[in-house]
Amino acid sequence: MSCDYFELANPGIQKLHPYIAGKPVSELERELGISNIVKLASNENPIGLSEKVKRAIEKEYTDGCRYPDANGHYLKAAISEKVGVSASQITLGNGSNDVLEMIAKIYVQSHHEVIFSQHAFCVYPIVAQSLGATLVEVPAKNWGNDLDKMLAAITDKTRMIFIANPNNPTGTWLGAEPLKTFIDKVPKNVIVVVDEAYTEYVTDGSIPNTIEWLSDYPNLVVTRTFSKAYGLASLRLGYAATSEEICGLLNRVRQPFNVNSFALAAGIAVLDDQAYLDKAVQVNQSGMQQLVENCQQLSLEHIPSAGNFLTIDMGQNAMPIYEKLLHMGVIVRPVANYSMPNHLRVSIGLEIENQKYIDSINKILG
Repeated sequence: MSCDYFELANPGIQKLHPYIAGKPVSELERELGISNIVKLASNENPIGLSEKVKRAIEKEYTDGCRYPDANGHYLKAAISEKVGVSASQITLGNGSNDVLEMIAKIYVQSHHEVIFSQHAFCVYPIVAQSLGATLVEVPAKNWGNDLDKMLAAITDKTRMIFIANPNNPTGTWLGAEPLKTFIDKVPKNVIVVVDEAYTEYVTDGSIPNTIEWLSDYPNLVVTRTFSKAYGLASLRLGYAATSEEICGLLNRVRQPFNVNSFALAAGIAVLDDQAYLDKAVQVNQSGMQQLVENCQQLSLEHIPSAGNFLTIDMGQNAMPIYEKLLHMGVIVRPVANYSMPNHLRVSIGLEIENQKYIDSINKILG
């Protein structure tokens, strides 16, 4: 007797497509017969690990055969001191994607609707659809979140709204006043998730620290990551800051030992390394200027960005340009799957890495 195991799967899962990850740089170099490939595709911090992080990881080797601290006590204490909320309001995750999935699992059911913006981070529709919810994609405004249209999209079936600030892959951002006004108008039974993965790159106060709003909005969830400015992408570490009530629910679905010992130690160490963070921000700001100036020289439109990447309109189908860059040893990110077929997202690298992209794109378009 045969069985169709695809048909046995949950309907929401059936509609999903597997995430297509990029190949390792070493494999691409082998396939293409080139060397010294520059990877500017994944919004990673290019300056390497903090020296404090390296030392903290080394100290963990001795007890590498032991399970990690399931509660992440010391890291939550460090985050608590850093961001100004109680440790009982913090939930640790295996990257911020982990906590995004947890919060959806708690509140979203198949009869609910989940709102997010056009050109929003792909994880939002993935987690909602996996739960069988109805996806409500709101058309973007200037490549970012249109808060008025989001409010208009709320129905009695709406259970969750995702907002990235800054937004990936467009780099757009929302100021304090419009975002606060928006949350004021959202019904209290609708969970508002503000994803602040890139917030450490913003130094001019143009983007609010919404963790400071948690006491005023019990339906607010703020997620952050150590994968970007803190440079811990390979260790997969993130967290959610919420009310204590929501935090308690998150800990009901959080897998035991979801954050490994090396990540816990690295998180504590990097939070204590302000010089490292300052350098990461400075390298990002100067690199951003490099790419913006190149866009101006080539008369290419770009979306102003508050993240560690720049999304550039190539003025034509971007895939052939992406392929040419790839064969010249530069990996960037095409974003046609975000309804942006003419754009490429270029992560900010070291000065020499940015220059390799610039030299390559000049040869292609100049």
